[in-house]
Formats: sequence, structure tokens, C-alpha cells
Amino acid sequence: MSSPEPRILIIRRRYLGDIVLLGSVLRNLRLHWPLAHLTVLTEPAFAGVLALNPDINGALSFPRKLGDWPRFLRALRRARFTHVLDFDNTDKTALVTRLTSAPVRATFNRELIPFRYPRFYTHRADVTNAFYDSHHITETYLALPAAIGVPIVSREVRLVPHPEDVAEAERLAPRDYGRKILIHPGSRSEHRIWPLERFAAVADRIQNELDAQIFLTAGPREAKLIEEIRRHAHSHLVIADTPRTVGAFAALLAQFDVFLCHDSGPMHIAAAVGTPVVALFSSQNATIWRPLGEQHTILQPALPCACLGAATPTPCVPGDSYRSWCVRHLTVDQVFAAVSTRLGFV
Repeated sequence: MSSPEPRILIIRRRYLGDIVLLGSVLRNLRLHWPLAHLTVLTEPAFAGVLALNPDINGALSFPRKLGDWPRFLRALRRARFTHVLDFDNTDKTALVTRLTSAPVRATFNRELIPFRYPRFYTHRADVTNAFYDSHHITETYLALPAAIGVPIVSREVRLVPHPEDVAEAERLAPRDYGRKILIHPGSRSEHRIWPLERFAAVADRIQNELDAQIFLTAGPREAKLIEEIRRHAHSHLVIADTPRTVGAFAALLAQFDVFLCHDSGPMHIAAAVGTPVVALFSSQNATIWRPLGEQHTILQPALPCACLGAATPTPCVPGDSYRSWCVRHLTVDQVFAAVSTRLGFV
């Protein structure tokens, strides 16, 4: 389309980190079409992060109830989208893409993954497994706008917290604390969680040896992780109550000198607001999912790691990053050294 003001729908259902990392695509679309109207369609649970991206004009969520679908589809048709970039190519997203009647409709054709409804699309980005496994996920994402002729001139991913959220975050984590480290011990997979007594040990060392205050935060369902860390710790750890919105959480992350966490959505939010990250990886591909930027440290055992066997809470499944316990090979000394370096200690 040659229209100077295209109306573009970007479809990415989930997860939090994936939605954050769409920022590189949105930045290039905005640079190519400054007057474009960019709308992102996600599942409802992940829509909150969209308001923090300055390149987005609008956000949509998939209907929660079957009865809401007719109205949703009518709204899509009324929006008169000129371009659709479908990052998922599922049965549902392919149908939504086709029903928009946009003249330009693009998705991925991933090697060894079934290409659903190719006739529903006008353009496709072919991605081999070798490319996918050896590049950051944003490079795969950027293949889709490139397939419709958008030049790729930026790799930037940024989130901008709202002023009211920043003001509240400054109250929760005041500047007079000096150096501040935020620890988030949660993960979608229990197998990827570093032992909580080690989080406590590294927190004690950071406070005793580096003169930095440790703050703890976690998701609404992860309060027990915080309690367990505090139970093992010998120093005072400040609890930063989990913000109610993604925007408030992003503002909180921006207040800290270092964010210590697992490979997770919060890791990508921290990187996008400019906070240096020390990320603990298990056996997942860190090349694909590392935090973007040069100011971050990734800690990961040598792969393939030796299975810990009977020393783990449940059976260890080598080769399955959601059921292997490789992160437990990381030591307190390694994590302490990484945080020290990020704080400027040599």
C-alpha cells in the first residue's frame, strides 16, 4: 500500500516479554510511516504493557466470551486496516487476519511448523530453524515488517512509564536509600527458579559487602517465595509490594541500579526502561531470549548441563527447559560477582 497513513494491526497474543519485544517492530513501522495508526491485538492479560510504548496508537484484546466475537469482528472490519502483521499464525489469528479484509496480510512461515491457511495471507516471512535458534527473537520479529517492504533501521525497544506511576515508584523506593537492588525470584516454571536460600545468601552479601539495599518483589501468586527468602536471610530486606498494573511495575523497575531475576517477562520490562539486569537462565536458549542491550549480565550453566537427578524436588528432564533444573548449577559466588560488576565494583 502506498497510503501515507496506513492503518496497521499487529497481532501477538502473548506473553508479557514477547509483547514488550514487539517494540522493535513498532519502532521501525513508526519510522517508516510516521503518520500510521498502529494497533496491537493481544490476549487481555497482556494488554497493560501496550500503553507504555510511545509508538502505539491503540490496543485491542481478544474477546473473553464466545458471545463477544461477532461484535469484535465487526469492529475489526470498521477499523479498515490496510496492513495486518500476524506474529502467531494460529487458527484463530489466521481467521482474524483474513476477516479484516486488509489488502496486505503477512505472517511467518517457520521451518518444521505447519503454515496455517497460507491463502489467508498476501505476504510471508520464511524463517529457518537455524536462523531462529542463532538470533535474538527480535531479529525473527523484524523479518515480518521486512517482508512487506519496511526497511529495518532500528533495534530499539523502549517503554516509557507514566509520570503518576513514576511519582509513586519514587515513594516506594526513595533515592535516599543509595544503591538499590530489586530481586524478583518468580518464574512461570518452578524448574527455572533458583533456590530461595541462595537468593537470601546473595542478598545478605550484597547488603553487607556492597552497601546496597535489597528490595524484594514478586507476582501476586508468588508471595510465598518472598516469605521464604526473608526466612533464610540474616539482613533486613525491604518488601516492595507488587504494583497493581504493568505501568506501575515498569516505573518501579526504573528506580533501581540492578534488577536480579530469572528469564522472564519482568526481565524484558526492566531492560526496556533502562535498568541493568542480572538474569539467571536455566537451559533455555539465551541467544534468543536474553535481555536486549549491552548493560546486562546473563548467568547460565554450561549446556548441556549435567542433570541433578535425585537432588531436585521433582524428576529432571534433560533437554526440556520447562522441566530441567539447570539453574541450580549457578552459585551464590557467581551471582554476587555479577551484581558487583553491574554496580561498578571490580
